[in-house]
Amino acid sequence: MIPVFRPFVGQEEIDAVAEVLRDGWWGMGSKTAEFEARFAEMVGARVCLGTNSGTAALHLSLIVAGVEGREVIAPALTFVAATHAIVHAGATPVFADIDPETLTIDPVDVEAQITDRTAAIVAMDYAGHPAALNELREVARRHDLILIEDAAHAIGSTYRGRKVGSIADLTCFSFQAVKNIAMGEGGGITLADPDLARRLKRLRYLGLDTDPSERSAGRYRWESDVSEIGFKEHLSDIPAAIGLAQLNRLSDTSRMRRAVVERYQAAFDDLGWLERPIERSHVESSWFMYVVRVPDRDRFIDHLGDRGVAASVHFKPNHLYSLYRPYARALPVTESVWTRIVTLPLFPGLTDGEVDQVVEAVRSFNEVI
Repeated sequence: MIPVFRPFVGQEEIDAVAEVLRDGWWGMGSKTAEFEARFAEMVGARVCLGTNSGTAALHLSLIVAGVEGREVIAPALTFVAATHAIVHAGATPVFADIDPETLTIDPVDVEAQITDRTAAIVAMDYAGHPAALNELREVARRHDLILIEDAAHAIGSTYRGRKVGSIADLTCFSFQAVKNIAMGEGGGITLADPDLARRLKRLRYLGLDTDPSERSAGRYRWESDVSEIGFKEHLSDIPAAIGLAQLNRLSDTSRMRRAVVERYQAAFDDLGWLERPIERSHVESSWFMYVVRVPDRDRFIDHLGDRGVAASVHFKPNHLYSLYRPYARALPVTESVWTRIVTLPLFPGLTDGEVDQVVEAVRSFNEVI
């Protein structure tokens, strides 16, 4: 069975982990600091702070955005972890509808949901395609709100010539096992505000004003102060070492992803019953996922499975979960789209033969619809 995702690793990642294991410092240390510096440079951000997951990155960002007791506007078409993070930060989720083409949050509907309780907007870059960041920044500016970009899918994406990670007030990344930079688990926050960065650094490590990586600078943990309750949500050196190796090959893996997408786009061009994903002219997508829209989604997925091709759905709209039904409102685009979306296999290392198998499985559905 061809999977939807598959991690892409080589000897460089294995050697990087072995180096950390031999060194004996497995926690947050020099590899974490090196990854943070290199990632910030890659995306054009002043600061990157590593976390132990993308969810942790979003959680911490919401806290420093001051959302507790207030409302946060976010898409419902996202992984449920994003909505959980809003609630964990003490805020109320307010769901906005999405753009029918890019499946990213709709700035017009965002502005319609703003009240005097709104504190922040969370904009997810769906499947690697950046949200309408200029429009969302303008909405945020008009209403004095914080714009948090959920860029879990968008490592390496660009928007109007700027790298994702250098645009929003806070940008959250995921380095989970199948992301464009894969560490197994990990995340990061990029930002420019030095005051927010200092607070994030404290919060990710239990509220301590110093962390283990600073011991070499002559400070000891028992000399630290704690001014607020923090969390154990920091990155450590084993995943950071993997991340450094992945960062070294990001340009190559990005080309591999795009090559697969170009083959899919050409192969499905004449299928009137299948809607292909788009890439708007002012963006460059990281192509984390390749999401098509089809009639009779579940039968289509079963059809692919019978031909050795796995497929999935990203995501069930969060307002349809029983937990979040109290926050539900009419989201006509979201509710129409989610019944038709299917994620096809896309990852670096997908062979030509595997691509051919996916294409043949998809095209053969035309015979049975």
